[in-house]
Amino acid sequence: MDTTQLALLSLIVGVIIGGSVVAVVFVALRMRDRMRHVTSSAIPDGVSAVLHAMDDAAIVVDASGTVVAASVGAIPFGLGEGTVLPSDELRDLARRARESEAVVTETLRLRRGATPAEPRLVAVRASVISPRLTLVVMRDITERERVEQMRRDFVANTSHELKTPVGAVTLLAEAIESAADDPEQVRVFASRLTAEASRLGLLTSRIMNLSRLQAADELIETRDVAVDEIVTAAIEAHVVQAASAGVELARGGRKGLWVRGDAQILIEAVGNLIANAIAYSPHGATVGVGVKNADGVVEIAVTDHGSGIPEGEQDRIFERFYRADQARSRRTGGTGLGLSIVKHAVQRHGGEVRLWSRPGRGSTFTIRLPLIEPPEGEEPRKRRKGKKKADKAGKKAHAPAATIATTNGEP
Repeated sequence: MDTTQLALLSLIVGVIIGGSVVAVVFVALRMRDRMRHVTSSAIPDGVSAVLHAMDDAAIVVDASGTVVAASVGAIPFGLGEGTVLPSDELRDLARRARESEAVVTETLRLRRGATPAEPRLVAVRASVISPRLTLVVMRDITERERVEQMRRDFVANTSHELKTPVGAVTLLAEAIESAADDPEQVRVFASRLTAEASRLGLLTSRIMNLSRLQAADELIETRDVAVDEIVTAAIEAHVVQAASAGVELARGGRKGLWVRGDAQILIEAVGNLIANAIAYSPHGATVGVGVKNADGVVEIAVTDHGSGIPEGEQDRIFERFYRADQARSRRTGGTGLGLSIVKHAVQRHGGEVRLWSRPGRGSTFTIRLPLIEPPEGEEPRKRRKGKKKADKAGKKAHAPAATIATTNGEP
């Protein structure tokens, strides 16, 4: 074998050895990159920026269940960076998503805040970012489900509430027909028929008013309204009811304040509170209506000394057809829509309704509305010192002079 052949053979062997070495190095590098990818907990570029821009609660967790990145919305759920998933359901959801390498969704109840906080209904979606990292996005659907439940309850309750007076009217009409020869019975049945018809008319009217308030985007007939006008009209409309129930009406507080809105809707809202206070007050009690200026906000407080509302029912008291005292409502003919109308009427005017109540001590409902400057030519009245005189409506109801002062909704 000559020198040329030896050189060629050496070159071939060198190429083979070099190629083998390169292949081994390449495979080693690939395996190293793959192992890094599998074992790495580094967050991919851009993920943290996306999380911080999200309104929903979102987190990135590693295989041990530790949160390595979180959005601002996740913090109230106790899911800040460096924390461990507190819920077994969340850990199981992340594990299933990591093992299946597919998107896993589930609806869970998670606590938002400290232990006394009520668990929230949350739609959770988990997807894999890398072999060790999982993205978990949580959307709080508690309010959506509550509104949907309220809608279903409204349809069911409306049907039930309308059936009662309609059925009573039908039965009473048949009773009148069968008792045509007995004038005394006809008068009794006719009186009850009139009462049921009035109840049906009131219920229908309130359902329409509530629907109108909820459907309208803006108030149509708005003007500058004197709070004195609202309170006086609301009290005068319930003087007869108060006298019949043996309840005194007292008016006190600041005068000369103004708000912007629909006078009729505001009068009805305050009137509903007064009517409820009268209905739930014992004979001989006093219902107070007070007005004050609280840092640019007009507060109209209606206070009674009735049985009060249990704390567990105060969150639901403004729901449609909800009644804290079913037996009392049946006796007084309440529709369960008054407070719901008050809530939506006040919200339409950019305000809110607050409730303070204690069983055995009574309740105070406070309407808070934005204060405006009096129109030109209307000078604000200075607050008079000493004991206030009862207004005309209070005199008609034989109410003593009284000033109803409120602090944070408490009487």
